[in-house]
Amino acid sequence: MIKNGQKMAKLSFLFVLFALLYSCSNETPPKLPILGNADILYKTVDGKEMSDTIYPTIPAFNFLNQDSLPVSNKTYKNRIWVVEFFFATCPTICPIMNVQFNKLNQETKKYQKHIQFLSFSINPKNDLPSVLTKYKRDHGITANNWDFLTGNEAETHRLGIENFLTFAGRDDEAEGGYAHSGSFTLVDKSGHVRGVYAVTNMDLSVNAKEYKRLKTDLINLLKYEYHVE
Repeated sequence: MIKNGQKMAKLSFLFVLFALLYSCSNETPPKLPILGNADILYKTVDGKEMSDTIYPTIPAFNFLNQDSLPVSNKTYKNRIWVVEFFFATCPTICPIMNVQFNKLNQETKKYQKHIQFLSFSINPKNDLPSVLTKYKRDHGITANNWDFLTGNEAETHRLGIENFLTFAGRDDEAEGGYAHSGSFTLVDKSGHVRGVYAVTNMDLSVNAKEYKRLKTDLINLLKYEYHVE
């Protein structure tokens, strides 16, 4: 009887351990906040007033990519975006940003069909598609899920500030005549901004904690939206 009792206790322990491991492996990833100013829509249903929260999304846009192909937000639909703003002649922060961008791209390569990396040029007068092609080649960027975009300058700056929640614009006192933050923006497949990450500091150092936070949030968003392992 004692041996049978010990056997049952051992089996019970193994069952509980397995259940705990299974629940941990299938734990729902944390849901990221949606950034930006949301609107509250009020409506009456069956005589009762109800409210619905309308979250901001990235508006429609049209650009050319490095291959001179017209692209829009629809080109990248149903994918998670990681976004930066830069310019090809930037002598300071951009090269460091793109090293981090490329690092993240390589570290998430197995998920590439679900992720789109986008680099918006804030100096489109100089950054023609041919310039962006050369920039991509010169920096050893071979990823198929990373596009460099060029288009209307005013629209690009507005998109950066108002929609992707990162500064991008002209600055005559800055080196190269333009200024932008060293942050990356994470956008879900529905067009909601889920995070902004100050990976590159203005003193040209890399914020390792912000990079790790971005990577963690990106992986969790992939798990939440695509149920990847």
